[in-house]
Amino acid sequence: MADTTVKVDPAVRDRLMVLARERGMTMRDLIAELAGATPTQEELRKRYEEAKAYCETHFGVTFTDEDHDRVEKIWQDLEAGRPVDSL
Repeated sequence: MADTTVKVDPAVRDRLMVLARERGMTMRDLIAELAGATPTQEELRKRYEEAKAYCETHFGVTFTDEDHDRVEKIWQDLEAGRPVDSL
């Protein structure tokens, strides 16, 4: 596979270098690891559908679109440090 160049700010480059060194790897390997560990939107959708099907099959729980939207709002509130009324 041919190498390519990615242009980033020097601060980003320096941080990547520190992170790579701390893990005992090259920056190239660190970037490959980060890219491999970060799911795409399609992969996340597939995981969601698989988890939903598993819960429906094994636990008899049916999730609606409204359930999904409610849980997304709860996660957003938690991430923003806002109080959550109930789970």
